[in-house]
Amino acid sequence: MNKVYESPLAAVADVPDGASVSIAGFGKTHSFPTSLTVALREHGARQLCLVANSLGEGPYRSISLVENRQVNRLIVSFSARAGEATSAAEKQIAAGEIEVELVPQGTLVERLRAGGAGIGAFYTRTAVGTAVADGKETRVIDGVEHVLEHALKVDYALIRAARADRFGNLEFDGVGRNFMPAFAKGAEITIAEVDEIVDGELDPERIGLPGIFVSRVVTKTVEVEHDFPVVREGRGADSARTYNGKQALTRRQMAEVAAGLVPSGSYMNLGLGIPTLISDYISGRDIVLHSENGVLGYGTIASKDDYDPEIYNAGGQYVHLEKGGSFFESVTSFEMVRGGKVDYVALGAFEVDAAANLANWTTPKMVGGGIGGAMDLVAGDVNVMVLMTHLDSKGRPKLVKSCEYPLTGRNCVNIVVTDLCVLRRVDDVFRLEHVAPGFTAQEVAELTDFEFDFGDFATAGA
Repeated sequence: MNKVYESPLAAVADVPDGASVSIAGFGKTHSFPTSLTVALREHGARQLCLVANSLGEGPYRSISLVENRQVNRLIVSFSARAGEATSAAEKQIAAGEIEVELVPQGTLVERLRAGGAGIGAFYTRTAVGTAVADGKETRVIDGVEHVLEHALKVDYALIRAARADRFGNLEFDGVGRNFMPAFAKGAEITIAEVDEIVDGELDPERIGLPGIFVSRVVTKTVEVEHDFPVVREGRGADSARTYNGKQALTRRQMAEVAAGLVPSGSYMNLGLGIPTLISDYISGRDIVLHSENGVLGYGTIASKDDYDPEIYNAGGQYVHLEKGGSFFESVTSFEMVRGGKVDYVALGAFEVDAAANLANWTTPKMVGGGIGGAMDLVAGDVNVMVLMTHLDSKGRPKLVKSCEYPLTGRNCVNIVVTDLCVLRRVDDVFRLEHVAPGFTAQEVAELTDFEFDFGDFATAGA
């Protein structure tokens, strides 16, 4: 048996117009099968249904197929990102040229895994009460509402791995396995791009995906330099907003406050944005960090001079691995969260309301949005901590009576850390626990759109 193809173009040569193609990849640049993507663009198949977590950026990732107008349908977790330039996907969606279905990240991999496992559908707590659940069957199981999600199968999957043998067995490095197994299992034909095809066979103990799930393997031909994440101007860790003429906490200080709220012995997931900074404040503490892209036990954010390109967090930032760390695929990662093994989840948000509802995946100005893993992360039995500025860029409260933006999760927020305060949900009411230096509880109340319990600050008269 020999599954080796001579070139990426030869490997995708039979992809017809109208095919469904899943293309793995994380964030903007990580783990994309760049050589196969370039080959598919050159091949020119059109009217494709593209299934992906995210489309990435640049000429070597999935977005290039959209820019080349080869796609007429998207099934993705991210079609847009807040605060960034409008992409080709957003423009074509707005023009009615591309149909889009947004799917939570954990649900996406579970649907593909189910498609490959002969499971027609499954019930999940993810996305209950959100726009994603609109029109879908729901059922109460063990007193908890669930949404019915159907399996997803595609014609082709394009994935990447570190090494392969002629049998199609694959070996992954670091978090590079994230979506690969689920995407492979949900496809009729899986094509793997690898750094190296070994002479002989891989060590059976190191195989991350057996060759039975892989139809073709090819050595990569496109060399892409690893991009080191660049922080957008005004969003730096040491930047801070001003309220009432006084400087609030910086993002870094917010992360430090949040880290101090997590008890020792906890497993904690860090989401995009400000929460990623928490990893710099747990050194020496018995806290194990989890990231949905497939790593448990990572630590500080790495510098440009000291990083491993195969170890990165949910924000795409390179991080250091701690002792006892491990790697795994995305299906396993979300099992840890939904199964109640992760104790704390830290997320950013656009809005949190008085009923502890969370909105963090889209705004009225966005075409589509970026659900990512957030809906899955808040669906389990977990303490949800939100880190965000107290007001938005236009001076509007982000702590509101009722969320106006589409929900990520219902009644799920336990703790809110802003650049002005800490609020904890106690007996269905948010209680003030901490006020930023230089500010008073009354000032916090005046900048908050709902009433909260002043807690100890009521007796202190602050």
